[in-house]
Amino acid sequence: MRADDRVEDLLRALAPQVLGALVRRHGQFDACEDAVQEALLAAAVQWPEEGMPDNPRSWLVTVASRRLIDQWRGEHARREREVAVATREPADLSVVPAPGEERSPGQDDTLTLLFLCCHPALSPPSQVALTLRAVGGLSTAEIARAFLVPEATMAQRISRAKQRVKAAGARFAMPPQAERETRLRAVLHVLYLVFNEGYTTTSGPDLQRADLTGEAIRLARGLRRMLPDDGEAAGLLALMLLTDARRPARTRPDGALVPLAEQDRALWDRAIVAEGIELITETLARAPLGPYQLQAAIAAVHAEAPRAEDTDWPQILALYRLLGRIAPNPVTTLNEAVAVGMVHGPRAGLDLLETLTADDRMTGHHRLDAVRAHLLEMAGDHEAARTAYRSAARRTTSLPEQRYLETRAARMAEAARTDS
Repeated sequence: MRADDRVEDLLRALAPQVLGALVRRHGQFDACEDAVQEALLAAAVQWPEEGMPDNPRSWLVTVASRRLIDQWRGEHARREREVAVATREPADLSVVPAPGEERSPGQDDTLTLLFLCCHPALSPPSQVALTLRAVGGLSTAEIARAFLVPEATMAQRISRAKQRVKAAGARFAMPPQAERETRLRAVLHVLYLVFNEGYTTTSGPDLQRADLTGEAIRLARGLRRMLPDDGEAAGLLALMLLTDARRPARTRPDGALVPLAEQDRALWDRAIVAEGIELITETLARAPLGPYQLQAAIAAVHAEAPRAEDTDWPQILALYRLLGRIAPNPVTTLNEAVAVGMVHGPRAGLDLLETLTADDRMTGHHRLDAVRAHLLEMAGDHEAARTAYRSAARRTTSLPEQRYLETRAARMAEAARTDS
């Protein structure tokens, strides 16, 4: 890895920690974010040439704080402070630093920042967008591509999210115990979405973004340390680990997607697999059952099979059915249809899939056509499988997925010609 790449990776990891430290100290979300971006830019220019400082995080906090002070010394900021003092109102505070919440200079405030980004005053899409911006370190343009909306629209969404947090009078502190359970579910969901965006990027030339999956796992580990008795926090971490362990086998050298059934399992990270299996096994034995634990259990069954053909599909089907009872949603049904096809035959899987055709939540979703194509291929209906693969390819915005689906469609066309 080049020095510039190492600096870039470090800056992405440190960005939310530095932002959290400044927001805790000063309370002005927007101003702090601007100052952090300037500090990151300065580091990206200086560090590769002059060498990395002994304490990179402290360097960034110091530089960002100086940028903030310089901003406050400006005439416009001075006028705002004078008005604020006169009216006894805080000047443009997005969040109020909580009293008695001073931390040591080395304290990582990322998790507190994460809970703030998942404030109940925000809608789930706004929570995800603000988390990706403030905690994940993505640019507004990158988030806009992930949400498939114009950049200006996403900029407005993030700006409105900050204003809602401000209007709610949120303090930069962990939520009180009475609210923590509900807030934690929102945090888990956002981390799940961030991980998924990194594992299978919704758009662009790359299948996956290791920076996003790595950040999601880092934050999930932090939650696990903070809440060691929470089964779902452990379940989500186990799910991420067991899924991310496959990453080295998911693409060919040219970046082409490799489906699970065709992956070289010798490339899976066995240390991460072992950690994930140990974690979910221990959690299932003691904690109330939840959807993330069940998804992790399914991932563990896949991980324990030495070959794809050794997969315990009846157990996976039973787990999906249980998941569908405690947390029903169309994606669970979609995955269950694959398991049904493997256990009871592709036509049974297609019958279950038909129950999703009238579900508005799946309208235009490429995975519905992709699963249909897979089951039709299993059933030997190559012409119908070709049509479904092509439909799925048209609907996905991920170029690796699109190329894979088009390749499958071409294979089905060739098989259909052979059939005739």
